[in-house]
Amino acid sequence: METFLLYNRWLHIAAGFLGFFVAPVALYVRKGGPAHRLWGRVFFWAMVVAGCTAILSAWANGLTFLLLTGVFSLYLAWFGYRSLYLKKLSQGQRPAFIDWAGVGAGLLVFGGTLAYGLRTGVVPSLVFGAIGLLTTGRQLWSYVRTTPPAPGQWLLNHMSGFVGSYIAAVSAFSATSLHFIPGPWNFLWPTLVMVPPLVWVQSRYKARFRQSQRPTDMVEVRIQPEAA
Repeated sequence: METFLLYNRWLHIAAGFLGFFVAPVALYVRKGGPAHRLWGRVFFWAMVVAGCTAILSAWANGLTFLLLTGVFSLYLAWFGYRSLYLKKLSQGQRPAFIDWAGVGAGLLVFGGTLAYGLRTGVVPSLVFGAIGLLTTGRQLWSYVRTTPPAPGQWLLNHMSGFVGSYIAAVSAFSATSLHFIPGPWNFLWPTLVMVPPLVWVQSRYKARFRQSQRPTDMVEVRIQPEAA
């Protein structure tokens, strides 16, 4: 068991560092282009591996913080990934079973996370729980509302999911390794640094959507097969 956990730890570290360096590349290159899709996939699978190994390590060692960050980063990466397969929600497309299952699991997990934070006063639990519930609640609303979402909402969701997953991963690294930063700032600084630029970029996209510009006018769009 100790050998397995050691290998799991090194795999987690390797996947996390890969994600740290790949994410800025995916953000820098042309959105939707071949390089963006390539490095985006690498980042997604790096976050899947990092999240799963974090959950295993947290389960074996009773580390609540690592468990929360692993689940949070994994869910947001999945949220950003699945948004690429839901580009036609504004045209009557219906979510697949995996989308309903994912949002249901997210509501349960993040509701429990927020409740745990309120009971114990643990700041990461409060932050992860609140943001997670907000994300899953908006996602569920986009599935059940009678009026379709805006045509470009999938693009905003894609950005929020992948950037949010990156923020969670950096937050976990900072909180566990950058001991010279006092808590809870060692956990909160990635959110404070990266969320404002994300909000600014999304507001620019929203303004262009209101001017009747389509996502294809701003990024290279490729429709993913719905069954994926």
